[in-house]
Amino acid sequence: MDEKRGSGDPDTPDTGNGGLEGRSESLEARRQRLDSELLARRKVEPGKSSGQSSAKGFALAVKLSSEFIAGVVVGALIGYLMDRFAGTAPWGMIVFLLLGFCAGVLNVLRSTGAVASSDPSGHSRTGDRSGDRK
Repeated sequence: MDEKRGSGDPDTPDTGNGGLEGRSESLEARRQRLDSELLARRKVEPGKSSGQSSAKGFALAVKLSSEFIAGVVVGALIGYLMDRFAGTAPWGMIVFLLLGFCAGVLNVLRSTGAVASSDPSGHSRTGDRSGDRK
């Protein structure tokens, strides 16, 4: 336990910075290598920055929420007008509000692609032919 710091040889006196010069050079080289590896990993593909992806996510959220709200509002408006002119209050409002809610959910599912919408000829909007399956 009588070893002194420095070169590691117990007979050599410690000069204070005996092994630090060699250590600092290797430390500096390792630090530069680490910096270059971190820069290589942090590089993002051109055209795909975090700001653009968050803006696209926000735009999608606004689109989906507006489609849902529009379905509910249109259903409530139709129900209110039906109640007003036919005198069936509050049943028209209740029925058409529920129908508007269902229409809003269906619009959101169509927009996200969870439900494929098809035209009357049997072709879906994505190009898949549901009527031609064998």
